[in-house]
Amino acid sequence: MTTTFNRKNPCTAKLKQADLLTAGCTEKDTWHYEISLEGSGLEFLPGDSLALFSHNSPALADEILVALGFTGDEEVEDPDGATTDIRTALIETFAITAPDKKFLAAVNDKTSATTAFGDLLTPDRKKELAEWSWGREIIDVLLEYPDAKFTPEEFVGVLRKLQVRLYSIASSLKAHPDEVHLTVATVAYESFGRKRQGVCSTWLAERIDSETPLRCFITPGKGFRPPEPADATPIIMCGPGTGIAPFRAFLQERRATSAKGKAWLFFGEIHEATCFFYKHEWEQYLADGTLEKLTTAWSRDQQEKVYIQHKILEHAEELWQWLEQGAIFYICGDASRMAPDVDKALHTVVETAGGKSPEEAAAYIEQMHKDKRYRRDIY
Repeated sequence: MTTTFNRKNPCTAKLKQADLLTAGCTEKDTWHYEISLEGSGLEFLPGDSLALFSHNSPALADEILVALGFTGDEEVEDPDGATTDIRTALIETFAITAPDKKFLAAVNDKTSATTAFGDLLTPDRKKELAEWSWGREIIDVLLEYPDAKFTPEEFVGVLRKLQVRLYSIASSLKAHPDEVHLTVATVAYESFGRKRQGVCSTWLAERIDSETPLRCFITPGKGFRPPEPADATPIIMCGPGTGIAPFRAFLQERRATSAKGKAWLFFGEIHEATCFFYKHEWEQYLADGTLEKLTTAWSRDQQEKVYIQHKILEHAEELWQWLEQGAIFYICGDASRMAPDVDKALHTVVETAGGKSPEEAAAYIEQMHKDKRYRRDIY
């Protein structure tokens, strides 16, 4: 009998292997993680995501404790009613990075100073509040308004619960039984003069080892699936950066099941020499026919930046032929810039290679959506 794992009943797994995919690249760190599921019974399908319970940075938690004048030993209740010390709660249970409206309202009420955000807390100024909050963290607000005093219970009472992080799964169980693979970029940037770190990506990269229990469960990909093995429908996969993850799972599954239908992969990153994730796998798939075509874009290897939307336009005639053959078009990755840019390129392909007006192209792509031939996993 298969065990049902979920948020309230997570699976406990262990890290098996971690490999840096961007060795030699100074701009970013992207990692390939292999997590052992041995003995767990956890199952998933290509297109699913792994939900991970992570921990906050202990250094950030300690900085918050100092700002509040707490020792860290003060007892508080977590959201489930269990008693723990506040340091543990800040590391393991509560969200302590991005400030939300509830936290900001509490600071605004408790400080004698006029805050920069107090007038932005009304419902009609939601966008302005989001703009002010971008790049700021809870620690910034506490340091800027030190007279906003909280008891330990009051402070955790205005914090949200630390949420799971979702990562598209980069492997197939048929190819790697009892394992789940992830492709994760370590988030690191600077804002307002401070270095910031992604909660889960940094936890994975810096603070776990093979003995760390990894609590996780599967969130289904639903419509984001490859065709059945016997289905000869072509597929076109656009996965720049870590958006490549589900398509690695797709291709592993298709190879393991001898799937019919041709496959075309678009992949983009900043440098070919240091960021060509899974290059040797794609070469094997091209050699054995699992992958018919691979098109790459390296944004910073030349003076003018080149992205996958540019490559889509370069291959407009052939891509249109695939679409007319009933190909399913997949996108995975950044929702803010990449996905709209690829969508715009797709419209242009239908207009130019398909000889359609902008209105006809829009109707063609809308029909693709209705026929479930345009599938997106964007974030």
